[in-house]
Amino acid sequence: MFKTKRKKLVPLLLSTALMVGVLAGCTSKEETSSGDGKSSETETVTFLIDNQTQLDGIEAIIDEFEKKNNIKVEIETRPGGSEGDNIIKTRLATGDMTDLVWNNSGSQLQALNPEQNFVDLSNEPFMETIMDDYKEAVSANGKVFGIPGTPTNAGGWLYNKKVYADLGLSVPKTWDELMANNEKIKQAGKTAVIGSFKDTWTSQVIVLADNYNVLQENPTFAEDFTANKAKIATTPAALRSFEKLEEVFKAGYMNKEFLATGYDAGLKMLADGEGAHYPMITFALANLATTFPDKMQDIGVFAQPSDSADKNGLTVWMPAGIFINKNSEHIEAAKKFLEFYVSQEGVTIYSSKIPPTGPFAIEGVELPDDVYPAVKDMIQYFDSGNNAPALEFLSPVKGPSLEQITTQVGSGISSAKEGAELYDKDVEKQAKQLGLEGW
Repeated sequence: MFKTKRKKLVPLLLSTALMVGVLAGCTSKEETSSGDGKSSETETVTFLIDNQTQLDGIEAIIDEFEKKNNIKVEIETRPGGSEGDNIIKTRLATGDMTDLVWNNSGSQLQALNPEQNFVDLSNEPFMETIMDDYKEAVSANGKVFGIPGTPTNAGGWLYNKKVYADLGLSVPKTWDELMANNEKIKQAGKTAVIGSFKDTWTSQVIVLADNYNVLQENPTFAEDFTANKAKIATTPAALRSFEKLEEVFKAGYMNKEFLATGYDAGLKMLADGEGAHYPMITFALANLATTFPDKMQDIGVFAQPSDSADKNGLTVWMPAGIFINKNSEHIEAAKKFLEFYVSQEGVTIYSSKIPPTGPFAIEGVELPDDVYPAVKDMIQYFDSGNNAPALEFLSPVKGPSLEQITTQVGSGISSAKEGAELYDKDVEKQAKQLGLEGW
């Protein structure tokens, strides 16, 4: 069994598969009959989840929880993306929110004013098992507001192990080694780096997955960036993230039609071995497993390399969280559900329905022995302590136009320096909207 071993984020999906939930969210109680013929009230807790979240594991936890408690949990679904974000903001503002809320952690949580809208869980006993890095991603003003809803994911380079074996390649520990591998793959007639910029969000990964390397060079970068004391364009380590994206384009390592290729097509290229590398967040493993289950043994992942082999680590994406509406009439029942959700029993139930795409952000829980090879690759970085959260989980500042900017840099329209400068201007607008000091 794989166990978590570090208090600071050790061995942790946003997948596109879904099962539609039921019933809209008003709180209620219903009469049930007990074994002795007496009636008892079943408390109902409502739960709002975005419709892009895979529900199999969550629904399995709910089923077992309902068997053990006189509490019913009803799921309501909402759209994903910006439409769903606006629905949450509106319902919180109008007092029409469900008891439980599924929402992203990190910068996207801060936009919801968690201290005003969600229950402080800091002193709940079950929070003692939650990893510190995750708590930081769901905190505001020293208070913790959520539990992890899924395992962690990581931003790195998915790669086809069969292609690597056929070409005699080794996992690179430096950026130069990665680029040398890319050249050998290109010479062999395959796509070295899969680009799927038709779905513009995928263009961000090379930049975002570099945060571990940025922090190795500048440990206080996240704090300085938040306080407007550091800029991307004028911080060499941060600018380097944009330069890596630029270098991949200039070397011609992406597929010729990368601007017309989408995410699903990119996954197929990787699974078939037509492409050797796909810079991607590991929630993609769930999509690969659904569409290409027979190819999962061929897929691995490695961290985006730095320029030094001595500094090699993984950038981690914190999972979405489950939060309790501060105006709920069923707060204690909701807390019972959260406690069960993060228990070993809850994790085991979840994993039986959805194979984990990364370690859990919960101390002491075990992963199944038959996790995907790529997850085993990830666990090595957790066991060694060589991991750090993505910037959006350390800073509330993330500009809304990053994916358009990285598309420009990744396709040669803008230089790395120009892209970094554009992004510095982009984040300034958001930072001022959040009222952050120093802006």
